[in-house]
Amino acid sequence: MRPLAPRRSGVVGVLDIGTSKIVCVIARLKPRDAATSLRRRTHSVEVLGIGHTSAHGIKGGAVIDMERAEYAIRRAVDAAERMAGAQIASVVVSMAGGRLSSEHFAAEVDLPEPAVAEGDIRRVLDAASTFAVGQGRTILHALPVGYALDGASGIGEPRGMLGRRLGVDLHVITADGAAVRNLLLCIERCHLGVEATVAAPYAAALSTLADDEAELGVTLIDFGAGTTTVSVVENGHCVHVDGIAVGGQHVTNDVARGLSTRLADAERLKSLHGGVLSISADEREMLTVPPIADDHHDLPRVIPKSQLLRIIRPRVEEVIELVRDRLVASGHAAGAGRRIVLTGGAAQLTGHAELVGKIMGGQVRIGRPLGISKLPEAARGASFAVATGLLVYPQVAGLEHFEARRRRLSQAEGNGYFSRVGHWLREAF
Repeated sequence: MRPLAPRRSGVVGVLDIGTSKIVCVIARLKPRDAATSLRRRTHSVEVLGIGHTSAHGIKGGAVIDMERAEYAIRRAVDAAERMAGAQIASVVVSMAGGRLSSEHFAAEVDLPEPAVAEGDIRRVLDAASTFAVGQGRTILHALPVGYALDGASGIGEPRGMLGRRLGVDLHVITADGAAVRNLLLCIERCHLGVEATVAAPYAAALSTLADDEAELGVTLIDFGAGTTTVSVVENGHCVHVDGIAVGGQHVTNDVARGLSTRLADAERLKSLHGGVLSISADEREMLTVPPIADDHHDLPRVIPKSQLLRIIRPRVEEVIELVRDRLVASGHAAGAGRRIVLTGGAAQLTGHAELVGKIMGGQVRIGRPLGISKLPEAARGASFAVATGLLVYPQVAGLEHFEARRRRLSQAEGNGYFSRVGHWLREAF
């Protein structure tokens, strides 16, 4: 995606496609004063319209029924456009399915001059971009994590520094190519262009993490309906992304099976009365479970609340333990695991944060969107972290590096005077 110019306003549309809901948000991005801007946020975000509807044709963050998914997307976009009083031609889209994964690639180049120049940074990024991802995988992000000069790592901004060899660590986030293509096809069938596809945990981190958290190291866990995704942020950079195809919908399925009730009634019981920590009063509090059939002979049953909690807790524990094991295997559990931020609708279960802290250790909090103005009260919770993070993404899109795109641009534009002037005008305005 072309980065948003620092002195230019713009209207952006985003689309968060999840297993349980589809959210479309239209917002205006206005330049901030340098003194009041947040770290890496050059613009303020003012929500103009928001629309969300139940998702259909989506499972595990991937499209499984094109027509039903297209209809749900159209409904969400139409509601947002009506509220905003404007139409959008393209959107920034989230990607939670497709087995998200991370890879790191390193490269070094010799410096022709003692001081690091802009051209040197481009050369080392181009060298790191000569990687080969696995067959059937699609690149979503290529993020420079840090630079090194003469073997000394941990350099965030090498421009102007002195050295002989410049190195870079490039973090590449990939997803299954088939899942990405089907998602893009579904959106294009709604007559919408796709500006960028953003990994859901990366988007959630952009909207919910405080600056100090991102610097000290933090693990963000997005508990969605069909997937649970993870992003690790250290020194202000996203250094790891992962995901598993288990989420809140699996908890709902367990409740429906365990109590022999319909999925809609199981979701209602889970949302209103569900939790993962029980107290003695739960044995005395009684809940009414509607029957699975409409037969008038099949009467509703009454169960103690503790029975519902005994169904929910094992599945939630399983998800947390899977995430913990994945983090340990990645090598990022030691530092960033001391601070954990939870987002997603399933993270709002009573006692969820306490259970995560008990199993994984460290300090745990529920993440909510930060720095988004005119956001409706109903959309200020953890379940809208990904959608609001997509509004922040245009401000940081310029941090990414795609060698192939830069090469095509340079070949098409040439190196003449007028080409350079045109390139400067596009970047500045």
